[in-house]
Amino acid sequence: MNHFNRSPAFDQNNGALCLAPGLASREETGAASESRIRMEGLRIQEILGVLHQGERFLVCSHARPDGDAVGSMLAMGMLLEQLGKRADLVTADRIPNAHRGLPGAEGIRTAPRVHGSYDAVILLECDGLGRTRLHGLEDFFLVNIDHHASGQPFGQLNWIDHYAASVGEMVYQLAKAAGVRITPQMATCLYTTVLTDTGGFCYGSMQASTFGLARELVLAGADPLRIAQNVYFSSPASKLLLLGAALGNLQREGRLAWLWVTQQDMVRTCAVEEDCEGVVNFALAVSGVEAAVFLRELPDRRIRMSLRSKGRVNVAAIAGRLGGGGHKSAAGCTLEGPLPRALDEILAQLRPCVALLAGGEG
Repeated sequence: MNHFNRSPAFDQNNGALCLAPGLASREETGAASESRIRMEGLRIQEILGVLHQGERFLVCSHARPDGDAVGSMLAMGMLLEQLGKRADLVTADRIPNAHRGLPGAEGIRTAPRVHGSYDAVILLECDGLGRTRLHGLEDFFLVNIDHHASGQPFGQLNWIDHYAASVGEMVYQLAKAAGVRITPQMATCLYTTVLTDTGGFCYGSMQASTFGLARELVLAGADPLRIAQNVYFSSPASKLLLLGAALGNLQREGRLAWLWVTQQDMVRTCAVEEDCEGVVNFALAVSGVEAAVFLRELPDRRIRMSLRSKGRVNVAAIAGRLGGGGHKSAAGCTLEGPLPRALDEILAQLRPCVALLAGGEG
C-alpha cells in the first residue's frame, strides 16, 4: 500500500479533523438518539434474519487480535451454538497469551486463507476487509459488525456503531435480541471486550450504559477481578524487558510524547508482537501529555505505530491520513522506514494537532 498519496501534513481542514469533538458535540439530541436506536434495531433484525436462515457460519476478526476481537469472536460463536448453528472461528494470527484462557479460545483456528461452504462470514471489529489478512473472504456473503471511527460499509450487510464501547457490546445486543442466554462463559468473553477496548475504563466511547453493561455481565457470571488480573497482571518477562527498552527512548515535547523500539530490541529481549500491546500507554501517562505514539521497527524495516490520546486529539483521523485507522483515542498505522524518517512523518502530523489545543486555550 502506498502511504504517501494523501493530503498535506497539515492545513486548516486537516487541523480541524484531528481535534476530537468536545463533550457537548458528542452528546446526541433526543431525536438523533431515537433515530440511531431505531436504525440499530433494523440492522440487528437483518443480521438475525441471516443467522436464522443459515446453518454454517465463519466468524473472523482483524489480524493481531486484541481482547475485543477474541472476546467478540468467542461470544458470537456461543450465540450461534445456542441458535443450533455451526460456527468456525478463524484469525490470521495467534491469540495473545493474555486471552488464551478465555472460554473456548482453544477452538479458534489460525490460518492464512479461508475456504469451505458457509452461508455467511461474520466479520467483527474490522474497519476494512484487508484488516483480517485472510485470503478468500471476498467470495462470501459478508456481515460486517464494527465500531471503529474509521469503519467502512464493505460488507453485504453492515452494522457500524461508533457509540459502542466495544464490538462485544454489539454482540451482547445481538444476543439479547436473539433471546439466547448470557452464560457465565459468554459474559466472561464480553466483559473482556469492554475492559480491553476502553483501556481498563480509561478511554473510548464510554457512557453510563457502558458501566451498566459491565454490571449486567458481572451479574451473568463474569469475574471482573480475575479477568483484570489475566489481562493486566500476566505479562511475560519479555514484555517488561521490552518496555524497559522503550522507556529508555521516551521523549516529550509539550503535550506530545513518543517512544520506540528497534528490531534489535525485539530480538535482544526475546519479545514477540503481542508484547508491544499497551506500551504506548506509558507515554500517554505522562502528566500534561495529550497524545502519544509508540513506534516499532518490523523485520522488513517498516515502522508500525500505535497512537493514543486522552480524548482531545482525534488520532483515528491522523492514522487514516497515513493509511491506517482506528478509534478517536486509539489508532494505528504502518509507514515505510527507516525509523527516523517515519518518526519525522508522524510528528509532522501530530504537532499541528497538539498546537491547536494550546491555541484553543489562549
